[in-house]
Amino acid sequence: MLVLAGATLGAGAQSIRTDINPALVYGRAFLAAPNLAQADSDYLFSNNWQGQKFPERFGDLVATYDAEIQLVGAAAKSKVPCDWGVDMSPGPMTLLPHLARAKAVATVTRLRVMWHLQNQRQSEACDEMLAAFVLARNASLDGTLISTLVQMAMENILCSTIAANFGQFSPESLKRLTEAMNAAPIRHSVAECMPTEKAFFFDWALRKIPEFQKQNPGNDALVMEAIHQSLIVESPEEGDTNYWPRVAQAAGGTSDGVLQLLRDGGKFYERAVAFLNLPYPEFKSREKAFIKEMEEAANPFVAKAYPGFIKSRQKEFRTLAALTMVRAALEYKSRGDAGFKSVEDPCGKGPFAFQRFVFAGVDRGFQLKSAFNLGDNLAVLIFVEKEGPPFQVDGNFPGRALPASAPR
Repeated sequence: MLVLAGATLGAGAQSIRTDINPALVYGRAFLAAPNLAQADSDYLFSNNWQGQKFPERFGDLVATYDAEIQLVGAAAKSKVPCDWGVDMSPGPMTLLPHLARAKAVATVTRLRVMWHLQNQRQSEACDEMLAAFVLARNASLDGTLISTLVQMAMENILCSTIAANFGQFSPESLKRLTEAMNAAPIRHSVAECMPTEKAFFFDWALRKIPEFQKQNPGNDALVMEAIHQSLIVESPEEGDTNYWPRVAQAAGGTSDGVLQLLRDGGKFYERAVAFLNLPYPEFKSREKAFIKEMEEAANPFVAKAYPGFIKSRQKEFRTLAALTMVRAALEYKSRGDAGFKSVEDPCGKGPFAFQRFVFAGVDRGFQLKSAFNLGDNLAVLIFVEKEGPPFQVDGNFPGRALPASAPR
């Protein structure tokens, strides 16, 4: 009977339930992540492994993530929406610990994909790459700006992983990556975060200040101190030590004045949504005027909020370019020049700039470059087709030789 029960359980385990909230499965996955010793963690994550033949120790360490990655793959197959169950009532103090765990999965996936490809496990490499891609999209579903930034960080890690190992993927794997990326869950944009970000601070603060006033009737000095301690975040490390004095002065020194600043500042989000939805050429042409207007705003809440949104939108354009460059490269390998030219640069007019890439006198692959250029940032991806000494495949210094160690 015990043998029969074991066989029955084993047979049932072959089918994966697809009706479970993926967030519940991701939660179990994060719990299954190994707690590596510091020496092992440094070995795995502080070395540049690109272009190397991995030793047995590397394989043993990435294998310790098998349970976590298996669960991430199971979550990717779910047919129901991902709901992280985040209670946002604490406003800006809301904790989102799952985001760091999600980004760590992308970092581990990069290493495991290289290991699988070295050992001719194409299917496993694709499975884990695509599962991490789904997690990136699901991570942004709470609608916060930080979760959308994590989505972008994960997408960039995965795009560079495909580029750095491009020549090791079989034609069948490249086709599968193309189809799966086209069918991936919808990505969330910076502009879509604006309602949540407004609710996170402005709307939340508009509810909290009346509470402070009720707790301290007739003593507005205590109310102002409560506002200062609870709502105003200053960043001395960034030289921002004058934020509260600016708020107090603009508010006329009263809590009712702060409430009015918040009501007026909330209107900024409507304008921000329109600006952040602009396509790249219009965004670039209007960016300086918008920044100047926000910097000179009499409302310190507006002046404080806009830089994060502008920088996030700049990162978003760069990420969109990277995602589209991967699509263009996959189409190029599948259908040649016609496939490449069928994909347009989201920051330009027509296809990306294409050229062969030569490193140390050897043709190693091809480079795609977007028209994106904001704040001296570039959007370039080098797709490595031939093995050899490692170099940087993206960032502001594409083609630069990689050092032996990498920043954690």
